[in-house]
Amino acid sequence: MLKSSVLVFLVSLLCFSSAQAQQRTRDAEGHQWWQHAVFYEIYPRSFADNNNDGIGDLPGITSKLAYLRDLGVDAIWITPCYPSPQVDFGYDVSDYDNIDPMYGTLADFDRMERQAKQRGVRIIMDFVMNHTSDQHPWFINSRSSRTAPKRDWYVWRDGRAPGQPPNNWESTFGGSAWQWDSKTRQFYYHFFYVQQPDLNWRNPEVEKAMFDVPRFWFKRGVAGFRLDAVDTLFEDPKLRDNSTLPGTNAFGLPNMVNKYNTKLPELHDVLRQLRQVADQNDAVLIGETWTRDISELQQYYGGHGNELQMPMDFLFTQVNKLSPPEFRKQIAAVDSAGGWPVYVFSNHDIRRAYNRYGDGQHNDQIAKLLAGFYLTLRGTPIMYYGEEIGMQNNDPTRREDVKDPIGRRGWPKEKGRDGERTPMQWNDTANAGFTTGKPWLPVPDSYHTHNVASELKDPNSILNFYRHVLALRHTNLQLREGRYVPLNESDNNVLSYLRSYQGKAVLVVLNMSDSAQKPSFNLAAQGFARPRVSTLLATSAKLLSDSKTVQTELQPFGVFIGEVSTAAK
Repeated sequence: MLKSSVLVFLVSLLCFSSAQAQQRTRDAEGHQWWQHAVFYEIYPRSFADNNNDGIGDLPGITSKLAYLRDLGVDAIWITPCYPSPQVDFGYDVSDYDNIDPMYGTLADFDRMERQAKQRGVRIIMDFVMNHTSDQHPWFINSRSSRTAPKRDWYVWRDGRAPGQPPNNWESTFGGSAWQWDSKTRQFYYHFFYVQQPDLNWRNPEVEKAMFDVPRFWFKRGVAGFRLDAVDTLFEDPKLRDNSTLPGTNAFGLPNMVNKYNTKLPELHDVLRQLRQVADQNDAVLIGETWTRDISELQQYYGGHGNELQMPMDFLFTQVNKLSPPEFRKQIAAVDSAGGWPVYVFSNHDIRRAYNRYGDGQHNDQIAKLLAGFYLTLRGTPIMYYGEEIGMQNNDPTRREDVKDPIGRRGWPKEKGRDGERTPMQWNDTANAGFTTGKPWLPVPDSYHTHNVASELKDPNSILNFYRHVLALRHTNLQLREGRYVPLNESDNNVLSYLRSYQGKAVLVVLNMSDSAQKPSFNLAAQGFARPRVSTLLATSAKLLSDSKTVQTELQPFGVFIGEVSTAAK
């Protein structure tokens, strides 16, 4: 009887402790850690080179953790650093449970994770779910014979006729998506490069092996995963031909509608199961989710919020101009999608925001405008390394200089992604302080003026503006918890909104035009009949009046951020 009572007590204590641990991951408003975090994408080849071989590495990242924490970063997403032949710069994985020697060792990873944790910075890994390298032991076994134990771990098919692939599917990097294997006399499927064969997610053994990958890294302290190419996990079992649109793509092939090899319903079963693994470790799943519209984005949250916590809203990146009406439309759509918004302006596949939005005259001010914008919205931002100092694309001008296989194959219509992957600009010494060796990609000349060391000394720099906005984001209750309330929705030049919470609000006013603007705001409908406004942060902008009507003045691309409360009678 005593033993039974002790057992009941221990079980109750365990359940209570588990519940307490679960509660600690949420704030007073029920938000989890990742909802208030600022994420920062690091392309490890280009961030910091510790051993001076011209390629960035994990010890280099470790050496910059203090900089990232001081900047206001809560989690770093590291693109693939697993062993790889580097055909696609790490997205062709040959071993999911190790570190490529060019980046260091597992001991280096553990040291980085430990020091990051001491600074309150979480590590997010990139999980390449759709495919492996053709040098992965799984595929080497699979292609060894038609009866190999892992033959069905990949997608093998006979051709529709001698010498013809099974269907008309194209690789997203050009050419047929089917590769003939002369030894076993079948085709294997690859949505991406020939050297990246697709896994067969219909095989339960594949699912089990792949789910073991995050478990391995969770034990090493990883706080979540960004899921690469998650749309492409499944293919139509009947291998029906895709339709095509008029015209050709950068590779001279028909423009294909990938109906039968992307976004199949089975994908969501996998995401729900993977979410269970993540939830057991208080981890977050971020999705590379290219969607046509918000209704498609909604599907990745899951019907009960049980799939991805953070599907990226790439529709936001496709507003490639400073357009208040377009941004309002996109914010309203994602804000109503039923999940937590995720905002991205650039990444390792998308041209840098400095180039896309800059006008050649006000680029630095526009960079501050963008920071004042996506870092004050309701949702989680994902910064791209160097965005905070105004790094710009350094696109190759000659085909022989291109490293990215996409650029080599599609030149000159497609120049590849080298331009947005250049080394981080730390100071104005040779190679921007990235390495004393020869950098794997050339550093743009802008490093002389746009670098961390110089901008830290300049109170009006892009970097210091980022630091101020991020400090506000972490400390201001309205920016942390407030709902998004659009203002002056007919204004085609100025984007403005409130982040309103518990009788106070933060007013954000962004002049997206190249002319001075004087927007005014009647905030009575928002509960501020007699508003009192105090300036929190402003650049090329000021408050003119906060009587019954709040009036501001903004120079071209100016930013005003102020706290709104009700004035005493």
